Amino acid sequence: MSGTAFARVWRLAQRAPAWFVRAACAVAAFVAWVARLGGVRQLEENLRRVRPDLDPRGLRRLSRAGMASYLRYYAEIFEVHKLTPDQLTARVRPEGHEAVQEYFEQGRSVVLALTHMGNWDLAGAWASRELAPVTSVAEVLEPRELFEEFVALREGIGIAVVPLERGADVFRQLVRIVRGGGQLVPLLADRDLTARGAEVDLFGERSSVAVGPAALGIATGTPVVPTGIFYERLHGARRRAAGSRWGIVLRFHPAVELPADVAKEDRVRHVTQAWVDAVAGDIAAHPQDWHMLQKVFVADLDPERYVRATTSGEAR
Repeated sequence: MSGTAFARVWRLAQRAPAWFVRAACAVAAFVAWVARLGGVRQLEENLRRVRPDLDPRGLRRLSRAGMASYLRYYAEIFEVHKLTPDQLTARVRPEGHEAVQEYFEQGRSVVLALTHMGNWDLAGAWASRELAPVTSVAEVLEPRELFEEFVALREGIGIAVVPLERGADVFRQLVRIVRGGGQLVPLLADRDLTARGAEVDLFGERSSVAVGPAALGIATGTPVVPTGIFYERLHGARRRAAGSRWGIVLRFHPAVELPADVAKEDRVRHVTQAWVDAVAGDIAAHPQDWHMLQKVFVADLDPERYVRATTSGEAR
């Protein structure tokens, strides 16, 4: 789909009834899965690493559930800003947030290391109400008008956005925000968009992920908290209160510890591997909610281009 066509769909979805958007996204997920479009094939390659025990039929069933989860996220984007506080509370079940709240009570900021799991916008809307002001980073989309609408939507649910684009010093902006204290900075980092990422072990293979959470935490002395987000079916009173059959679990793991004896040049890689290890457990337990339709494992990348990217800074 072209950027212009996607922008039209985006605008239509914001005006359409929620039930219609959910149904349309469910159909789109099924059609894409049946057609085995490029993203679906890559999703299956990624899920194969997570669940090597599955036979081809089992992998196909898992990818179908994965596409349903992925398009559910898009359907919910257009509902989040319409939710009442009670609906938002009913849709999000936090785990481990008490430790994060203690950091804010001390006047500190917190960096969250996230993967593309569940519904991070719903989680951000909840966190902006219940924890602290939220600032995140978003890749600039084309056309630019679509990106601006996307930013407006996120700002409408309490998430400030720092654009990730060529020439912008995003890291310096984040350092300034974090040092101001009392800020929650969630960073989606399981896919490296800068070609300056780190190779880590993920499900027994090498994967290239972003170093943003680790670098920001180390530079500012801010806790780096691995965070998992995954869907759960709702029942009874909670389902009625949420106005949806689906909610999310927002799981805050303990902050990554950095031993004093880790060499300075190894600190970013150490913290990165630590948060990846923590969230890998959530992915393994809820693989259908890992919305990774792009290449993240080094073995899937073009070898020559990957070498050029990692040695010259060329974006992949």
